[in-house]
Amino acid sequence: MATPADQRLLELLEKWLTSLELHVKYASLDDDSYSKVQPWPEHQRPSRWIIDLAKQKALTLRNSLEDRIKMGDAKFADSLELMTFLANLVGSEHIERFIPVADPATERALGPESQDAPTVEAPGPAVTGTREMPKFVAGTRREPPPAGTAQVARTERKATPPAKPAPRLKPAPTPSAPPGQPASSESASDPRGPTEDVREQVIADAVRLVQWGRKWYELAEVIAKMADRPHLTDVRRILKDNKAVIDKKAGRG
Repeated sequence: MATPADQRLLELLEKWLTSLELHVKYASLDDDSYSKVQPWPEHQRPSRWIIDLAKQKALTLRNSLEDRIKMGDAKFADSLELMTFLANLVGSEHIERFIPVADPATERALGPESQDAPTVEAPGPAVTGTREMPKFVAGTRREPPPAGTAQVARTERKATPPAKPAPRLKPAPTPSAPPGQPASSESASDPRGPTEDVREQVIADAVRLVQWGRKWYELAEVIAKMADRPHLTDVRRILKDNKAVIDKKAGRG
């Protein structure tokens, strides 16, 4: 019988596989169309062979999980969830180098010219490493598409308005406005400032991350995403005020 952890992982794997199927479809789009087809987070566009490799590994993991469920192994899914948490917290180095989740519900319709766009890159042979494969263009010689880089694609994505923009929130007239409705990201921080216990927790988080090899400029965003941590603005302030203490505790002073 599947445990709650088994169910969560099976649902996550199905979500990933659905996303990878969409990425296979998007591999034939040019950079401009790709940047518009989904409300992407900032990332480097994945190569087709990376998508195929990720799909293969996801299917293998799902089969392994289903076999463990049949064997009655209730710890396998828990171990995978712990590994996922640690990989995100400790092992993530290249923030933009990932395959973002593509959701069928958020897919944007493209014009006919985008549907007929030439393939940007063809899938390379099956490989097991992570080295970028060369791009091949089959057929007759044709005019090259406009030069595009990861930075250009990111700029275009930022300039493209969302399909369904969120309603504009009215600015809070006073600091006593309801905390659940901030006027901006800055107002989400506590005007009274974080407590001493919270400050100590942020300092401890920073020391641990520095010892694990994190760069100083990465600390604020990583810590702010953790559960029960203060707003990003408060985290940056705490780190700035306690840099010497953190460096000393981390053995860098």
